[in-house]
Amino acid sequence: MEKNNVIYSPRINDDFTNGRELLKGLKNNVTIFGSARTKQTNVYAMQAQKLAYILAKEGINIITGGGDGIMQAANRGAFKSSNGESIGLSIDLPFEQSVNPYTNKHLTFNYFFSRKYMLVKYSKACVIFPGGFGTLDELFEVVTLTQTGKMRDGFRVYLVGSEFWGGLMKFIETTLIDEKMIDPGDLDIIKVIDDINEVKEEILNIPN
Repeated sequence: MEKNNVIYSPRINDDFTNGRELLKGLKNNVTIFGSARTKQTNVYAMQAQKLAYILAKEGINIITGGGDGIMQAANRGAFKSSNGESIGLSIDLPFEQSVNPYTNKHLTFNYFFSRKYMLVKYSKACVIFPGGFGTLDELFEVVTLTQTGKMRDGFRVYLVGSEFWGGLMKFIETTLIDEKMIDPGDLDIIKVIDDINEVKEEILNIPN
């Protein structure tokens, strides 16, 4: 489709239109990111399931990328709560399952960028568990959006697992700040945390 010399892809439009329709009217949402490759018996997966369960019991909707691993664990926790919605926004990949069976609302996206936007657009906080390149991509995307004022006021980013994230945070706190690539105040966007009950208490205090 071409209009005023700008080419629009119907598939891009579908991503945004269908995403807005799926999430329309949903408030009090939290997004959980993490590896698709993590076993369900892994400590981080079990933490993700527990956190999603206790948040959903409080009426908070849980949004994930809809895949396996930590995403599945979080969706399972929300699904078992029978209170908050368990939402999966997935994407077709050749080496990962499209959507796990623990969602009561789900959508498969055509493009990563539209999916990432919808994953956090309607959320008040983002909890990021350990993961690989995809999780790191989501982390820096949401941190950049928060740093540049594109997220809602009071939006918070939590990294669960100080041992896992310690090396990355040291690089950010030293190299990036020492080289003046970011301001020291930018670190206020991120909170590294191990106690998921503390995450829960902080999230419950964020206005809807």
